[in-house]
Amino acid sequence: MSFIIVGDNSSNLPVALIDRYDLKILPMGFHSGDKEYFSYLKGEDIDLASFYRMMREGEAFSTSLISYGSCSEVLDPIIESSDEDVLYLGISSGISGSYNVVSNYFAEQQEKYPGRRFAAIDSLAASLGQGLLTLKAARLRDEEGASFDEVCAWLDANILHMGHAFTVDDLMFLFRGGRLSRASAMAGTLLDVKPILHFDTEGKLVPVAKVRNRRKSLKALVDRMEETVTRPLDSSLLAVSHGDCEEDALYVVDLVCERFGVTRDDIIFNIIDPVIGAHSGPGTVALFFMADER
Repeated sequence: MSFIIVGDNSSNLPVALIDRYDLKILPMGFHSGDKEYFSYLKGEDIDLASFYRMMREGEAFSTSLISYGSCSEVLDPIIESSDEDVLYLGISSGISGSYNVVSNYFAEQQEKYPGRRFAAIDSLAASLGQGLLTLKAARLRDEEGASFDEVCAWLDANILHMGHAFTVDDLMFLFRGGRLSRASAMAGTLLDVKPILHFDTEGKLVPVAKVRNRRKSLKALVDRMEETVTRPLDSSLLAVSHGDCEEDALYVVDLVCERFGVTRDDIIFNIIDPVIGAHSGPGTVALFFMADER
């Protein structure tokens, strides 16, 4: 029996893949002043270039959790019209409370439909790290005929093998997004320090290295991959995302291709969703791959 796979827009998957695997996406909002936006609503596009331009010009954005109302609006009709089990793979609980909201919603659905299963899984990941895990779940279901239990078991065994490596060009955006102190941001800016960050085993954002200047920081992402990547390389689970800095991100893509013998077509490539970009800022470049350990 098939089952429904649910993600959220922080997973940053390209729309073509969302549509191909019929993924259900819960929207998370972002705000500027009293205006609220949703960065993924099926059939609607958002002007991401304008979003990042506004950030560069000093516009401050905040983000909000998935709401219980959004869960009901998106999922109630789907659940009511089918008898399928439902699997949600959510943004890391280490940086967002959205996973807990969906977990509570699923608990109520479980009471309402006791003969079905509703599993909320914490990806301990974000952006295309979360997206690759969601994509793998869909491929296991659709291309390999894996059962609900088999997909849950794969995720349980592999979530902590999803490697993240990313860097930012301007530390002040991490400060404005609440991810870095003002003193650290200012000191790093003065010294032209570019941090290399990742998600740890608790799904929290932590630095793993610091390098000087932009080009060295981009190379350091690929160095980090080379140090930790699972071998043989799983070329079906590679991704690069960026905060409106395509040229820098493609430089990272080409380094990965050169070192690991893959092609650009092997690497999922996408601009970072505003829910993540509001915190990381323009100039962010992130690399995702399967790793021996985070």
